[in-house]
Amino acid sequence: MSENEQLLARVAAKARSTRPWGWPSLPEPADASILARAEAALGFALPPLLADLYLRIGDGGFGPEYGLLPLLDSPPAGEPAAVAQYLANRESGRKDPDWPWPEGVLPISHWGCAMYACVDCRAPEAPVLLFEPNADESDHAWYVDAPSLTAWLSTWLDGTGWYEETNEELEMAPWADFRIRTETRRAS
Repeated sequence: MSENEQLLARVAAKARSTRPWGWPSLPEPADASILARAEAALGFALPPLLADLYLRIGDGGFGPEYGLLPLLDSPPAGEPAAVAQYLANRESGRKDPDWPWPEGVLPISHWGCAMYACVDCRAPEAPVLLFEPNADESDHAWYVDAPSLTAWLSTWLDGTGWYEETNEELEMAPWADFRIRTETRRAS
């Protein structure tokens, strides 16, 4: 069994036995048509591991804190689905250039207080970023939560994430690529 298969098996086992706030049950996995519609609306493909989570475990409803957002339909807790949240954030960033939303950075889980865990779908490792908009400016609102989606899931499975009561002192590095990824390109 590959490392990804082992990780998916561990995530599936925990997903069946724990419920994030607002989720009465684990939703059925998304089917291939939901994934295709989500990727078409986004304009980019999901990283393979993220796609496998949705296709094989559930269309949201598992993971740390409030759990993964579903791809297209709003969850029972009333949060927008990942695709709707991404599109709304991109539109908001166009209207307020001081708070741009980077292309290809998909919010996957809500932390409360408008904070989101997001996957950088343009990076091969699929790092997970923390968007913390309660900062005074957008340059200080983005942090690297985990260098990869694999690492992020492992911290949830192992109980070692920053959001655990015993780990509240963990510091995250700022996301150094924020400005590079949100600069407006000028035609020459």
